[in-house]
Amino acid sequence: MKKEDKLKGKLNLEEEKIKQIAEKYGVSYIDLRNYPINSEYIRSFPVEFLYRLNFIPLRENKGVVEIAISDPSDLEKIDQIEQFLGKKVKVYASSQRAIQEALRRSEVATKVLEEATEGFVLQVVEEKEGEEEEVITAERLADQDGSIIKLVNSIIFTAVQKRASDIHIESQENGVVVKYRVDGVLTQAMNSISKKFHDPIISRIKIMSDLDISERRVPQDGRFRLKIKDKTIDFRVSIMPSIYGEDAVIRILDKEMITEALTELKLDLLGFSKDVLKKFRKYIHQPYGMILVTGPTGSGKTTTLYAALNEIKSPEDKIITIEDPVEYQIEGITQIPVNEKKGLTFARGLRSILRHDPDKIMVGEIRDPETAQIAIQSALTGHLVFTTVHANNVFDVIGRFLHMKVDPYSFLSCLNCILAQRLVRILCSRCKKPVKYDEEILIDSGLDPNKYKNHIFYEANGCPECNWTGYRGRTAIAELLELSDEIREMILDRKPLSEVKKRAKEEGMVFLREAGIEKLVAGITSLKELNKVTFVE
Repeated sequence: MKKEDKLKGKLNLEEEKIKQIAEKYGVSYIDLRNYPINSEYIRSFPVEFLYRLNFIPLRENKGVVEIAISDPSDLEKIDQIEQFLGKKVKVYASSQRAIQEALRRSEVATKVLEEATEGFVLQVVEEKEGEEEEVITAERLADQDGSIIKLVNSIIFTAVQKRASDIHIESQENGVVVKYRVDGVLTQAMNSISKKFHDPIISRIKIMSDLDISERRVPQDGRFRLKIKDKTIDFRVSIMPSIYGEDAVIRILDKEMITEALTELKLDLLGFSKDVLKKFRKYIHQPYGMILVTGPTGSGKTTTLYAALNEIKSPEDKIITIEDPVEYQIEGITQIPVNEKKGLTFARGLRSILRHDPDKIMVGEIRDPETAQIAIQSALTGHLVFTTVHANNVFDVIGRFLHMKVDPYSFLSCLNCILAQRLVRILCSRCKKPVKYDEEILIDSGLDPNKYKNHIFYEANGCPECNWTGYRGRTAIAELLELSDEIREMILDRKPLSEVKKRAKEEGMVFLREAGIEKLVAGITSLKELNKVTFVE
């Protein structure tokens, strides 16, 4: 709730400013956040025109087009709109953020993709024999390069508008499928594209990423940067050969969006329970030791570490990070990117960092025994070390480190705490539907049927606000293991992890599943989503 309140506070401040501007110029203010958007009407306007002049058409009334604009004093812009429409316009004032959100809600970005993919869809498969040649000539190979550029640009633009984290371009036997990962879940972006456009699309992405277009048998990694609507966005590209051709995955690193978030990014905005937050805060303010954050890829580990560093940074401390890659810049912190081609590995970089007199260090990920050993030594010699390890829960981390042949006593001596986390999707507040589960479902999900038999849970439904997914945004659930003397001794004595787990429970530890059930009972997430990211205990 705190995260939502802060965001609402920021939005309300913007709305207050625009209300003052509206009053100054004698125009009416409109709150687009609660305004019923007419998607069909908006989609009748050219997309480029809406984005360039940053306005949203509301309706037409007796030959007058009513529009919402963020700067009612810009008469030149209003004249341009009137000239284009050939009609008078009535101006309402609304914040720029609200206009952008309304455009996103109206699926205008999807129209960009629809226009760009016209003629690229799977026509060839359905054509009768002998007509295939005609379709190819209709596409005009001479003008194909420009069309492919437009298509790839449209795929990227739409992904950014939909706040996707990744774009997947998958080759199949009869076509090419484009998917977006939004809130951790893949959805198909559009109809399948004809197979004959597969090579030009992949080649275009390779050219943008400065990769070898002639090499198709081995994986390639690259990156490129684009300016989209006055925002510079970095993209990481991975090309992988498959049985039907090459697949591409493009990771979107919208630095400006996350930098804006980082100005307010604090641990209490991530969704952790009060108990976990209180304990974790205690450990990140310790003078030395190691703090481990664990979880699968895409579980928000890096965001948690950034939030922790953002909270503890001060001019008195030297904080250095080594990451692969440095995804987002934080002011006041020295950040070093790993470059394995040039020999700058985590281990080598970490050694150099220690010669730069740091107080606090962040190691993006511990992958090998050498890095683990140096990180432990750093924590033992008076540095506070933040790092991540891929493991399923806090107890698996211990096994991972011991498997790396580190000295158990040194490792456990320097370890302050282990935080394991997952991200669960938040149900859309506008359309979530109430439901009661029968006894069998509750038992299968590890819930006490006597306790929850009459409890109202919620499930995803779908509406324009959440792009018909039923979810909007994600929140973290976490478990935190504190290394008490007894738990340290049990691990050193090689006691079974089940016994260590039992002891941690006695000491008050709340496990991941239990943290998720708290969110479920509060109506924040659904049972289906919880079962997807955590095991039934």
